Amino acid sequence: MIIRAKLSALKEGRLYEYVLRFALGGATTLAAGIIGDIWGPVTGGLFLAFPAILCASVTLVESHERRKKSEHNLAGHRRGTEAAGLETAGAALSSVGLAVFALAVWKLTPNIRLASLAAGSLAWLLVSATLWRLRRYVRHSR
Repeated sequence: MIIRAKLSALKEGRLYEYVLRFALGGATTLAAGIIGDIWGPVTGGLFLAFPAILCASVTLVESHERRKKSEHNLAGHRRGTEAAGLETAGAALSSVGLAVFALAVWKLTPNIRLASLAAGSLAWLLVSATLWRLRRYVRHSR
């Protein structure tokens, strides 16, 4: 699978799906804020990094793939499950990149302030893309 942005996919979703994602993301952010108020910003920040919409996204990806297959009179169960698995694998690898982003910003902020966000973003992109390619290489070499 090649990493790419597909803006036309926004048309495939339904309004309630976007509302669900927004609500879950907002609820997770609110919970992280409350946790941060009670146990401090470091603990709250850990919960803020939780992929709030992953659960909703994975189930929606699976149902979209099944729906596409059912339009052609096919079951689509396997395709939906595989698509959801790829989505989850991408989120897991990207979370490693997110940890690298946090580490880079934390270590660079005292020295280069605003540029630390750009450096952290670049580190996230490089680590996430490298891990994704490494996953593909390992999977195909088996």
